[in-house]
Amino acid sequence: MNFIENTKEGFRSIKGNLLRTVLTALIISIGIMSLVGILTAIEGIKYSVSNTFSTLGANSFDIEKKQDQGRQSGGRQGKVYPDITEFQAKQYKELMQDKARVSLSTYVSGATSVKAGNIKTNPNVSVIGGDENYLVNENYDIEIGRPFSSMEYESGAPVAIIGEEIAEKLFPKQSPEGKHLVMLGRRFKVVGKIKNEGGGLGGGGSNRQIIIPLETATQIPTPTPLTFSIKSAILNETSLAYAMEEATGIMRKVRQDRLGQEDSFEITRSDSVEQTLNKITGYLKTGGFLVGFITLLGASIGLMNIMMVSVTERTREIGIRKALGATIHQIRQQFLIEAIVICVLGGIAGIILGVLMGNGIAMLIGQGEFFVPWLWMLVGMVICISVGLASGFYPAYKASKLDPIESLRYE
Repeated sequence: MNFIENTKEGFRSIKGNLLRTVLTALIISIGIMSLVGILTAIEGIKYSVSNTFSTLGANSFDIEKKQDQGRQSGGRQGKVYPDITEFQAKQYKELMQDKARVSLSTYVSGATSVKAGNIKTNPNVSVIGGDENYLVNENYDIEIGRPFSSMEYESGAPVAIIGEEIAEKLFPKQSPEGKHLVMLGRRFKVVGKIKNEGGGLGGGGSNRQIIIPLETATQIPTPTPLTFSIKSAILNETSLAYAMEEATGIMRKVRQDRLGQEDSFEITRSDSVEQTLNKITGYLKTGGFLVGFITLLGASIGLMNIMMVSVTERTREIGIRKALGATIHQIRQQFLIEAIVICVLGGIAGIILGVLMGNGIAMLIGQGEFFVPWLWMLVGMVICISVGLASGFYPAYKASKLDPIESLRYE
């Protein structure tokens, strides 16, 4: 019996025990589905996040107040850093305007309920105050309406640009442009709607945001003083590292940080968040691979058990083959091929289901990009063949060592 005949015999045996083969292949497919599905979902989310960050441009950086240290060991209160005030932010913008496009923003509220007529949103809307460069620096596109005018920025007019989710909730069957809404005790006129940016990692993204002019934001009473964030986009050939060093010097001067004292603010590159997320996805992939591997380990044990049963059931058949001249190698090859075929059939089904499942999860969490993980599909098939070899080796070895005379007597 050559390799082709052994393969045909393997398929005949599988066809003869179809239900058992399907159940065994199903065990393998579930293991491969969990492995490929988890890794596909992680890769899809990573791809979506990478695209999001690439649109923001790698040549920019953010400046925010340094986070307070809280309570330290021994019960002592850690250092509390002062907020970045409007005056400091505007000073920085004036000193840096020749070197970068600077935008200023402030977080007014993160749990706001917005009302238009009789319709009211959940208290999960973020209100952001931004200057004339905020929309372009954050790469927000206006889908309906217009951006704020220079007069609206300067006068602090009660106007707003809303996100997709808010527009669908408050104005479900009409254009939001020119309509009015009430929030934070004031009435605002909607002048534009931001293009749908996707939910990003389960959050609302810009879809649950309302942007108002920075001057308008400073006029709204808040429980605590506003702290301002700064984004600087480098537009010329200046090195980003050099620009960040220059920005650090300007900000230290503006914040009056004394010589030898640590910075009272944090500068973060736009791509540093992506690098952090890449590290996290690396850990997630490792965890996902381990989960899939454990599942496949259980599947391989189940396959080995099935193959042992198959050897026992076909003892007489093995005796006849040996009596007709089949060698130990041919008998061993026959059962190994059968195990590999079962694994490959289950693996193909598992890969298809895993890709669909992983992309489904990624689409729910990310921005709806369909991702085909060619690498993980190849890895899945290699693992399938490896599982088939590992699970089928002992039953094949046992079958090849059966005594032909004893096998012929077996009932």
